[in-house]
Amino acid sequence: MAKKFMALLLASLMLLTLTLTACGDGGSGSEGLAPIKKEDLKIGFIYVGDAYDGGYSQAHEEGRLQMMESLGLADSQVIVVENVPESAECATAARNLVDQGCNVIYSNSFGHMDHIKAVADEYPNVYFGHATGFTRTDNMTTYMGRIYEARYLSGIVAGLQTKSNKIGYVAAMPIAEVVRGINAFTLGVQSVNPNATVEVIWLNTWYDGTLEKTVALELLNKGCDVIAQHCDSPAPQIAAEEKGAFAIGYNRSTAEVAPKAYLTAPLFHWGAYYTANVQSIIDGTWVSEDFWKGLTSGVVSLDNLSSLVVAGAAEKVAAAEAAIKDGSLVIFSGEIYDNQGNLKVAAGQTMTDAELTSFDWLVKGVIGSVPAA
Repeated sequence: MAKKFMALLLASLMLLTLTLTACGDGGSGSEGLAPIKKEDLKIGFIYVGDAYDGGYSQAHEEGRLQMMESLGLADSQVIVVENVPESAECATAARNLVDQGCNVIYSNSFGHMDHIKAVADEYPNVYFGHATGFTRTDNMTTYMGRIYEARYLSGIVAGLQTKSNKIGYVAAMPIAEVVRGINAFTLGVQSVNPNATVEVIWLNTWYDGTLEKTVALELLNKGCDVIAQHCDSPAPQIAAEEKGAFAIGYNRSTAEVAPKAYLTAPLFHWGAYYTANVQSIIDGTWVSEDFWKGLTSGVVSLDNLSSLVVAGAAEKVAAAEAAIKDGSLVIFSGEIYDNQGNLKVAAGQTMTDAELTSFDWLVKGVIGSVPAA
């Protein structure tokens, strides 16, 4: 198993290195930023949650460890700061890391963005990376995977699995990234089961295991027999197992947490990104860019389907994945109606990246709404 994992990681890293080398995605150059020798690197990581939260921050932590192993960095070259809220505390944490000698800093939550940008402006010779955001400067890059592609595939699994035709979705914050994921998941569900609905309840937080479980139980008590999530812990999966239902995870493979419920999960492979990005700093090829790649990059994937998944699902998922990768299936192409009956994307039209990154409406089949900002 370990050999297989390392082989997949190396393959993903090779793919990602080629991607980073081939395109800058409109990024600015690294004027004023000097390459850093490997032995002189000191890297800080800022996590919104616990490094072992069982989900999102842990996926970054595992990626950090893979990066360190791949590049041969010492423990003394990395500092991790956990449970940093989306407030001025983030800027304080970043400044503290600079004071401790960090010349490369990554933060992993959307709400960290403005605070990281402020500190990046103060320290133009330090490299900054921000996951999930959109603000960039000459020394601050952004990175994210097109996880909605894997979410679509997981929707196929959920749509085939449900017997009640009621699927629940535990959603974190009402921002475009989360809305986009709900919509892609629902389109996947409806591609195989147009009678199924996806009911959304919002948490208004990224990480609160107790609340995540409470919301999942509320959905299960409404008759949902599959629970999906965009939140940071595996608590919704635990709730599903307790109720004899099924669950779609998120961020990392967590089959061991709820083995009687877990079907699959959209996964991030942050190790591939962090390794390639740090290597580019060493090589002097780093650029500030909007990194947003999908299934073909090795940064995102769908986890293996568990033995609980119904027969025939693997074949449908494989066919859809191949079509996404070769471009014959574009998830957000019309016709697409919202859940109020309005035509939002006409036949023959495809949503642009600008539209995808400002998503504020839900597709047909979703029960719920996007709260006003």
